[in-house]
Amino acid sequence: MFFLLSKTLGIMLLPANFLIGVGVMGAILLATRRAALGRRLLIISAVFLAIAGFSPLGKLLLYPLEQRFPTWDASHGAPDGIVVLGGGVDPDLSAAHGRAAFLHAADRVVAAAALARKYPSARILYSGGSANLIAEDSAKEADYAVSVLENLGIARERVTVERLSRNTQENAEFSKTIAKPRDGERWLLVTSAFHMPRSMGLFRKAGFAVEPYPVDWRVGGAANLLTFSPIALDGLERTDTAVREWIGLAAYRITGKIDALLPGPIAFSSGVETGSREENASKQKSRARF
Repeated sequence: MFFLLSKTLGIMLLPANFLIGVGVMGAILLATRRAALGRRLLIISAVFLAIAGFSPLGKLLLYPLEQRFPTWDASHGAPDGIVVLGGGVDPDLSAAHGRAAFLHAADRVVAAAALARKYPSARILYSGGSANLIAEDSAKEADYAVSVLENLGIARERVTVERLSRNTQENAEFSKTIAKPRDGERWLLVTSAFHMPRSMGLFRKAGFAVEPYPVDWRVGGAANLLTFSPIALDGLERTDTAVREWIGLAAYRITGKIDALLPGPIAFSSGVETGSREENASKQKSRARF
């Protein structure tokens, strides 16, 4: 049910979809006795689409997500494994053309290849099936990502594939089952910077201790937060991406799938994460109930 709602209601609530829907309803009402309401809805739709497309709104919403986790500190030593979350390859386009077709998050695949070459002893796990509500078995992202990694010089035998996950929660749960991380092992988690808070929260909930390795930033520094976008589609994409992530965080927190609304960095003890204040407090409350 959670997955179904995320692919229906969640998509409907994205700013671009929602505002276009408001505009269409307004246009329909113009032909009825409620034409005045229709005109208001059309104006609201146009104004807020312009705000979402041209204003810094998307950047302001993305910035706290992307800045939540710092760049990974390599001083702790080489990792034992690297989990790469899907999102860099479009499985449907790839299946249609018989080769990997990249999305905006291709940086995840490139970063994975770079890390694999830098740490030749690290295990690589690529987690990504299909996020579609109805998906064909032939269109699984991980299958195509593996071929890309091979072309980038990463031996096939180093890469383990997780091809059944449909969302980030399943990424975390299925990856842990496949990786079987041992006590003391250090694993990196490679995903987009804006997606890292939700991902870290879900991996922690699944009991898979990983260290964040954010990539694929969509916003620069604080200095350009208030700059306007000259192309509305770029601004709309940033706003949609940010709102989708915030909705996801809220939904996962409300349903208890993560322990904090905005999971953040946590302290290290002997190279292992020990917990943030908010998340540790949530865990302590849960234990107290039992």
